[in-house]
Amino acid sequence: MLKNPLSLALMLFTCSMTAQAQIVMQGQFEQGALVRGSVPAGSQIALNEKDVHVTPDGHFAIGFERDAPLSQLLKVTYPDGLTQLKPLILEKKHYKVDRVNGISKKIMKPNPVAQKRARQDAQQVRTARDTFSQQDAFMQDFIWPVTGRISGVYGSQRVYNGKPGNPHFGVDVARPTGTPVVAPAGGIVTLAESDMFYSGGTMIIDHGYGVSSTFLHLSKINCNVGDKVTQGQHVAEIGATGRATGPHLDWRINWFQMRLDPVTVVPPMKQVLAIE
Repeated sequence: MLKNPLSLALMLFTCSMTAQAQIVMQGQFEQGALVRGSVPAGSQIALNEKDVHVTPDGHFAIGFERDAPLSQLLKVTYPDGLTQLKPLILEKKHYKVDRVNGISKKIMKPNPVAQKRARQDAQQVRTARDTFSQQDAFMQDFIWPVTGRISGVYGSQRVYNGKPGNPHFGVDVARPTGTPVVAPAGGIVTLAESDMFYSGGTMIIDHGYGVSSTFLHLSKINCNVGDKVTQGQHVAEIGATGRATGPHLDWRINWFQMRLDPVTVVPPMKQVLAIE
């Protein structure tokens, strides 16, 4: 039994530091970010009281949506039963808002047939993003699927005729039609559709544990659902299909249904010339 208060305090501090050292996290603690990490094998994790899948060797991924609360709580239960609560404080992001007036009613509200088709497309995408697999490709150092001029950024929003539109949930890279698109990380193709109403040629790659990449407006898709792809593999080509105003790749990252900023998982793009 420890009778010395100083010794007891030192012991508690040492235990706390030891537990802290067992959590390794990689990523930016900010709204819109995908964060990956590791804990001792056999540990259990919960984010804001919701269970998080952990690989057998202790790796995991968590995400913070566009307007996520800045205060988050990570709970780790170690194999020996020790539980640690780790508060996470996120950096608030500020997003670009553009106002566009004079948009026609046809564009603002598609006809009922088009709306029905768009709903069906959206359900297909949701189903693909709900995929859970035990692949560990999500832990790779992601690469850009294409490089070029960034023409659209995550989180930005347009107000059409005074009515706020949905925020943009990807990063747009403008390149000519036919420019190769490569897999930013390995995975399995869970969706490959050549003609969706809004997004045109659309492809989703599941990287494992809820992390997926979506590619929109493609002119060509080189893979089929169920195909296994490796990082850097030529999987598609840029286009201007769907409701696109010009050829570009709209790349999106998801953690299940949570839409995240792809820029948070790749290094800065040296080839960027300008941002519109």
